[in-house]
Amino acid sequence: MSATVIIPARMAASRFPGKPLATILGKPMIEWVVLRCRMAAVSRVIVATDSPEIADVVRRFGGEVALTRGDHENGTSRIAEVAADLDDDIVVNVQGDEPAIHPDDINAVVQPLRDHAALPMATLAEPIANHTDVFDPNMVKVVWDQNRHALYFSRAPIPYTKHDGMQAPTFPAVGHRYYRHVGIYAYRKSFLLDYVARPACDLERIEGLEQLRALHMGASIYVGLASRPSIGVDTPADVPRAENLLRTYLAETAPSTRNQPTTERR
Repeated sequence: MSATVIIPARMAASRFPGKPLATILGKPMIEWVVLRCRMAAVSRVIVATDSPEIADVVRRFGGEVALTRGDHENGTSRIAEVAADLDDDIVVNVQGDEPAIHPDDINAVVQPLRDHAALPMATLAEPIANHTDVFDPNMVKVVWDQNRHALYFSRAPIPYTKHDGMQAPTFPAVGHRYYRHVGIYAYRKSFLLDYVARPACDLERIEGLEQLRALHMGASIYVGLASRPSIGVDTPADVPRAENLLRTYLAETAPSTRNQPTTERR
């Protein structure tokens, strides 16, 4: 069952304008994202953008690009515009600000959909190591059921314990491991197109989390565990951390894979 990665990219990020073209270890960040995605078990990697400047850069390094409308409210809507014309059954949404995305983590969201024909959607999570991050509203938390299907995503600490241990300096004092949601998704194409046709639900608007619309629709979201840490580049200050993580991953990669030519894949 074939899968296509679509990477939404735009120039107008409020905290880091021009972010996809920021230099990371000598290359535009969007090029690293494409290269990392090509290492996964997918048939195609496409950058979806409304920016001619991003499109030109992607074409220059041999990437595939799809120009989209400029009125999309979010990346999910943007990738759905491109996905509508694809033949592949599985569509993977990888953010354009993840230059150190690990191909194993892309495979980890694709494989559940290949294994379970009825599963509409999958995503990832990783353990939270820092106690204070549990209370950070920018760190989205997730809990799941016995089948690893998401029960809820929230910016609040979930689960929240009524016991005193929740505020203890030791972690995890409450005997529960907390998990951060990692923003990579695999969708069944038919579900993605249905999803973007629905209006936002109340919970989505309250929390500012798109994935809550899928739960509101009654869809199952499989939550896998990320194999490696990931770093999204939200501000210029994140660039050195992303470069350090990318250097680590490149050092682990065999030269024959790392030095593959950046030819366009169709």
